[in-house]
Amino acid sequence: MAYDEGLADRLREHLAPVTRVSEHEMFGGVSFMVGGNLCCGVLGGDLIVRIDPTLHHDALTRPNVSEFTMGGRTSKGMIRVGPRGVADEDELALWLRLGIAHATSLPAKKAKARKKAASPAKAKKKAATAEAKKRVGPAEAKKRAEPPKAKRKAAPAKAKKKAAPAKKRAGRARK
Repeated sequence: MAYDEGLADRLREHLAPVTRVSEHEMFGGVSFMVGGNLCCGVLGGDLIVRIDPTLHHDALTRPNVSEFTMGGRTSKGMIRVGPRGVADEDELALWLRLGIAHATSLPAKKAKARKKAASPAKAKKKAATAEAKKRVGPAEAKKRAEPPKAKRKAAPAKAKKKAAPAKKRAGRARK
């Protein structure tokens, strides 16, 4: 589902002075996070705002505002504002202030560590292994990759049998 790029650009302008803002495509739209917490987003032509749950009921009394529903479920504190509800810059600024206030009231989330790119040598080895699997099949490739199992030695069992008679002989000599 496409989202309203014009509304997304307006959100970017309003969120420019705010620190720790990141933008992510999710739910078929675009979402803006402040400190790792959802602040607002655009879904279709509507503005989605995460507000303080205690303000949820009051927000629903405003025109062009409805509960945000995803997968048949509603979430207290998530609202959907129709295009008419954000046509005026003052109205848009009001909703963004509420979203920013709630997102900044929550503890900031740590940025997730990104995986490092594999070194060229590791990438080459991985590609060679994948090529080998294609040629011989996954079962044969697995056998080749595993180190050979060590064979069990029978010597320790024989040593125990030899040691027992020696003790008996030692016991007889004492008597």
